[in-house]
Amino acid sequence: MTLDFSGKNLRGRNFKGRKDLVGANFSYADIRGANFSNANLTGANFSYTKAGLQQRRVIGLFIVSFLFSGLSGFIWVVNGYLVSLIFSFSSSSSPKIAGWVSLIILIAFFLITIRQGIIAGLGAVAGIVALAGAVSVAVPPIGAGAGIVAGAVAGAVAGAVAGAVAGAVAGAVAGAVTIAGAVAIAIAVAGAVAGAVAGAVIAVAGAVAGTLFSIYISWRAMKGDQKHSLVRNIAITFAAIGGTSFCGANLTNADFTQATLKSTDFRNTILICSCWHQAKMLDRIRPGLTYLQNSQVCQLLVTGQGQDKNFDRQNLRGINLQSANLADASFIGTDLSEANLQDADLSRAKLKQTQLDGTDLTGATLTGAYIEDWGITNTTKLRGVRCEYVFMRLPTKEDPDPLRKPDNKQEVFADGDFADFIQPIFDTLDLYHNQGVDPRAVAIAFKHLAENHPEAKLEIVAMEKRGDDKILLRAKTNPGSDRSQLSAEYFDDYNQLKALSQSQQLLLVEKDSYISDSPFA
Repeated sequence: MTLDFSGKNLRGRNFKGRKDLVGANFSYADIRGANFSNANLTGANFSYTKAGLQQRRVIGLFIVSFLFSGLSGFIWVVNGYLVSLIFSFSSSSSPKIAGWVSLIILIAFFLITIRQGIIAGLGAVAGIVALAGAVSVAVPPIGAGAGIVAGAVAGAVAGAVAGAVAGAVAGAVAGAVTIAGAVAIAIAVAGAVAGAVAGAVIAVAGAVAGTLFSIYISWRAMKGDQKHSLVRNIAITFAAIGGTSFCGANLTNADFTQATLKSTDFRNTILICSCWHQAKMLDRIRPGLTYLQNSQVCQLLVTGQGQDKNFDRQNLRGINLQSANLADASFIGTDLSEANLQDADLSRAKLKQTQLDGTDLTGATLTGAYIEDWGITNTTKLRGVRCEYVFMRLPTKEDPDPLRKPDNKQEVFADGDFADFIQPIFDTLDLYHNQGVDPRAVAIAFKHLAENHPEAKLEIVAMEKRGDDKILLRAKTNPGSDRSQLSAEYFDDYNQLKALSQSQQLLLVEKDSYISDSPFA
């Protein structure tokens, strides 16, 4: 009997390692802060659940976020003060030079970070700090100025990272409204400290500009901008601490329809055919190395709309795309093994070298798909596939319809014909002979193999000439047959027969009229 927790308050409950939750019903339950680590939740229903952080954890993160915002504001005041040295009344030129250099460095840091990302900005900063340190040692008279410059650079980094992380953490927990609140506090603190410490308009302006810069970075990070993924990853990690945890759990066939999932930990989980239709805040989870780490994939899982999207060379093993619109999508080199593609629209999809072992394509539409070297196996389900025609190669400008099947462009597959057409590709024993082919030895060896393994139900369906002296013998087999063993046994016998003289082979032929009637004799 499956357990029923539907609609219950399960905040903070510990289900760690439990094996009795297969098929359990958690629909509409409040599972914020619950621990499902390493539990077996196969087929569990989490539709409409509310996951994430409990209220006290949210408040704690707000406080941390505001503290980081205040720290960021203070650091930007210091940066503003260093820039204000441009207007220094000192008789020495060193402060003014340091002020100008600080301004140039800060502007460069802003531009590099905005255009290339926070990691590029950090790299530039590291180089500048190293250079400033070297100058201060090599040229003592300007060592103080170099030290000020290094301080400005370090301050810029600290202020930017602190402010960006503060805004991103707030955004990960509660969204843009909270970010706006954090911004307001940061600017207020910056202005107050600037007025008390420096009394300079430049310092205030620098604090405001730096704070707005930090907020921009946090906003871009939470929008999924890959240039600022470091900030996003830090924020998501912080926001998931103490939240709902499925770390290491088995969520095969689990249903998260319209569940709220922010601040939830899905690291190391088994997500085979899990359903995410209309799930909320799936972009605010801690995904680990699962397919949920890709924002485009998350969007596809939530909306079911992947038309004309590129998913090339991604690991989407076990993904649930039932009834998804994947027309014109590209899955070149993608692993879709064990995926649920029932009733999916794959019209004109590029499936070159796509791995489809154990994939369920029942009722899918494959009309116009490009299936060059796709990796279907005898476990791929093709029942009820709707397909009028396919292409065996990717299109080019010179040949937009390469190797169309059926060959006649006026002809289409009738219902069920496509599965029959494609079935021999993985339901046959392919015996490839690559040198010095002896047709009589081929016929005798195949007869022996068929007699020794009647359970394999071997039946020759095709013989193809490959090059001047090569042939491929293709035989239909029972789906449960060990084709590797059959192939090895066949070639052992064939090689022995090939070594016999022609007269010895003829003696064997005369013993069985089947051989004389064979197309190989």
